[in-house]
Amino acid sequence: MIGKSTSGFSRFAKATAHAAGRPMAFIVATGVVVVWGLTGSIFHYSDTWQLVINTGTTVITFLMVFLIQNTQNRDSQAVQIKLDELIRAMQGAHLALLDLEELEQEELDEFRTRYAKLARKAREEMQKGLRDTGTTEIDAD
Repeated sequence: MIGKSTSGFSRFAKATAHAAGRPMAFIVATGVVVVWGLTGSIFHYSDTWQLVINTGTTVITFLMVFLIQNTQNRDSQAVQIKLDELIRAMQGAHLALLDLEELEQEELDEFRTRYAKLARKAREEMQKGLRDTGTTEIDAD
């Protein structure tokens, strides 16, 4: 059940996103723009000459958005699962935090408010020379 991705699209998206983030991809893209710029005088800076770079960059950008988003979604889900496992494994952790990404914004704001209150209290206690470590219960308000 757990193993490497077998989806062709997922493998392609991951490989493409990885390659696009490499220095060589930037160098190649820069080279294409430089060559295009240098050929401007040959093509008399025509509308077709401009259309080539505009169309090419637009199509590549459009396709890359979907490939990179696919990779980002999978990476984000993997990080969430890892964080969920850390929460689950920690004694005293609040298991209600396991699926925060599924909550509505108002519910997330409530949790953020509770944790901000804990942080303020911890900083105040730390300024008094007290410890800011340990497990503190969250007020249910």
